[in-house]
Amino acid sequence: MLDLSILRKEPELLKKKLKDRFSDIDVDRLVELDSDVRKKKAELDELLSKRNKLSKEVGKRKAKKENADDLIKEVNKLAEKIKETEEAYNKQHKEFMDLWLLVPNMIDDSVPIGKDENDNIEVKRVGDIPKFDFQPKEHFEIASNLDILDFERGAKLSGSRFVVYKGDGAKLERALINFMLDLHTNEHGYKEIIPPYIVNEEVMVGTGQFPKFREEAYETNGQYLIPTAEVPLVNLHREEILKEDDLPIKYVGYTACFRKEAGSYGKDVKGIIRQHQFNKVELVQFTKPEDSFDALEELTSHAEKVLQLLGLPYRVVVLSSGDIGFSAAKTYDIEVWLPGQNRYREISSCSNTLDFQSRRASIRYKDKNKKTVLPHTLNGSGLAVGRCLVAILENYQQKDGSVKIPDALVSYFGKDKIG
Repeated sequence: MLDLSILRKEPELLKKKLKDRFSDIDVDRLVELDSDVRKKKAELDELLSKRNKLSKEVGKRKAKKENADDLIKEVNKLAEKIKETEEAYNKQHKEFMDLWLLVPNMIDDSVPIGKDENDNIEVKRVGDIPKFDFQPKEHFEIASNLDILDFERGAKLSGSRFVVYKGDGAKLERALINFMLDLHTNEHGYKEIIPPYIVNEEVMVGTGQFPKFREEAYETNGQYLIPTAEVPLVNLHREEILKEDDLPIKYVGYTACFRKEAGSYGKDVKGIIRQHQFNKVELVQFTKPEDSFDALEELTSHAEKVLQLLGLPYRVVVLSSGDIGFSAAKTYDIEVWLPGQNRYREISSCSNTLDFQSRRASIRYKDKNKKTVLPHTLNGSGLAVGRCLVAILENYQQKDGSVKIPDALVSYFGKDKIG
């Protein structure tokens, strides 16, 4: 959530930033609603103040054993007026907040202006694209031949976009999770967290999933399956005041993630690129505002390290204004090379949300001058486990149908190839 002072003092700047995002939020309507809310609040405060003064006067008269019926009558009339005004204020405030919570974060000035992913800018490429003396297969064909992913039984159990990992497929997924967690905790200094997979509505609002992406979420009895570990990890400190000396706080968590993938009909229908349930290792940081963009570079490098150690070629792109996520001010996507598709595919998004999430979740800290400050929050996949498995199957496939295991993963997997 943005600072309200931006709407009140710099509405034209907000309009420009939303235009850069190709957002159709009506800023003029927001200004009007905010003005109405403030006027109604002032009216309510005046009525409450008047009632308090009259109530004190009633007390004084009664203390003197004087008649206060006229004042009591006036207080009762005020109570009715206060109730009406309060109801009107709550209605206006809700209307404003319903729209205000749909306003995305303002992008950083370094973000390229563009409509979609075609306008993202490549920052670098790392690793050599493998050359094959045979036609490389896509991961789902490799996996079916090795009998390590079962799409038919996944569909039988849960429907489309679900899969059953079998044998070495399940073992490889588990090896990747442990490898990533060990790397981020032992070398990068993150504290490992195992959070709940089901959260309440306030938590989904806190990171920006709600209200905009409500249709993407799986609901269960008024609670929601998490779409990413970012949601519980950021909200660990919801409505808390942190200690400045504890910053930066760095968390890593492995969770299953659940997304309806609304609007993705027909995309990546084969394989495990786009599933309703998938595993992910997530990185989250809380930093001082002045440190957050350095932290974004650091967090991105931590995610890159996974691919470097696994010997997987990849590139890093900075997302354009039309492709960036709702809560992010700046995002780097890491895209791994998939020979079967002959293209790079996203395997991690690393974002700086500035104070957008901390304001929504009411996360603060006291600086050395005892001033209350909103920390900046950052998040990034470190990595999406299933897509990492896909990349290994496609980049390390052999002519005989087997798959070589990257050297860094052999001790976790227990052998050097599948098949």
